[in-house]
Amino acid sequence: MFNDTVEGRSFRKGVFMSTAAALRAIGRQLDDPASLGRALDELLAARTEPPALLALGEPTHGIEAFPLLRNEILGHLVERGYRSIVLETDVFAASVVDDYVAGGTADVDTVLATGFSHRFGAVPGNRELVEWLRAHNASRTPQDRVRCYGFDAPVEYSGVPSPRRFLSSVNDYLPAALCPESARDLDALLGEDADWTNPAAMFDPAASIGDSDRARALRIVADDLASALRRAAPGLRPADPTGYDHALAHARTAQGLLRFHAAMASPAPDRIATLLSLRAEMMAENLLAIVAQEQRHGPSLVFAHNAHLQPAQSRMPVGEDEVSWGSAGALVALTLGERYVFVATDANPHSDPDTLQGVLAAATTRRALFPAQALRAALTPSIGTGEPIVPGHIPLNPADLDGADAVIFVADTDGKRHQYW
Repeated sequence: MFNDTVEGRSFRKGVFMSTAAALRAIGRQLDDPASLGRALDELLAARTEPPALLALGEPTHGIEAFPLLRNEILGHLVERGYRSIVLETDVFAASVVDDYVAGGTADVDTVLATGFSHRFGAVPGNRELVEWLRAHNASRTPQDRVRCYGFDAPVEYSGVPSPRRFLSSVNDYLPAALCPESARDLDALLGEDADWTNPAAMFDPAASIGDSDRARALRIVADDLASALRRAAPGLRPADPTGYDHALAHARTAQGLLRFHAAMASPAPDRIATLLSLRAEMMAENLLAIVAQEQRHGPSLVFAHNAHLQPAQSRMPVGEDEVSWGSAGALVALTLGERYVFVATDANPHSDPDTLQGVLAAATTRRALFPAQALRAALTPSIGTGEPIVPGHIPLNPADLDGADAVIFVADTDGKRHQYW
């Protein structure tokens, strides 16, 4: 109705100012530690059940403001009974970090290099995190220490590993009498690791081993091993809970990796969406296992990309297309219900005023928390989405608010990504 005329620009400016004023009224400015603590208390007090998992998202990796915000929030949550943090890193690699923060003797640079997948050890804020955890835990009893977990599948941008390590770990853990017959020829079925790790398979289905007779046979082996492990739980777990849970993690990872390899071999048009959803399934299984393990100690904070944690359908541009899938957060929220809390974050103080990012920036001095329900109600139906500030940044879409409990908008960042490759 109003085009780019003086009248149209005046109308849009009026709408923008009205929306920004409404958002300033509902936002909680997070200008200092005390205001952040109060905002978190208000958010958590509004729940009908105490959270088991508070999920804090970030819109991209490598921008310092978001991991530093995570560190600050963790400090407040630890004071409120949280006893673990879960990171977007390989579930097994993270044990290196957990050992270090519990007082292990490894060098911190080695921990950062080997305890984080995707080279995230170099992301600003992660060194500060592990050093703070180690110092905090130094004077605590084991049951009062803050643990550090990973929940990601052991996959990298360059490829997917062989299931050998994971299948062999379960097979070796089980007493010989309980090992399934199908695992007798395990080494022969696995073959050379190079058959599985070919980086070309990420882009070319024909280069993947996932649809071979060996891979299909190994899926039966993985299922048999996982079943044998679960059925043996009454006899095995009481004597060694940590060892049993470790074997269980290897079993579900082996099954997930074999499904992933099979999907890599498929030329179907939804191949990328399927791969993303399979990774999400593995992430969700790991998160729920951590929640079960930590239920006697306290709630957990999980930190990862918004796309992994939001309960709404996740979307990501791939080339000229957009793919969507049910995220790990969506899967976990189905199980935890009100005990799952998701706080999204975003930034772009220079965004167009007709966008979600533009009106949030106008209502934020440094950074601010907006309850999602009130935020949705204050937005105009025509509100758009801002542009990415760096490659890999997925700006929040107004539709993403449907699955969020709150949004923290960071205005005092230049958006510069710190290189960690």
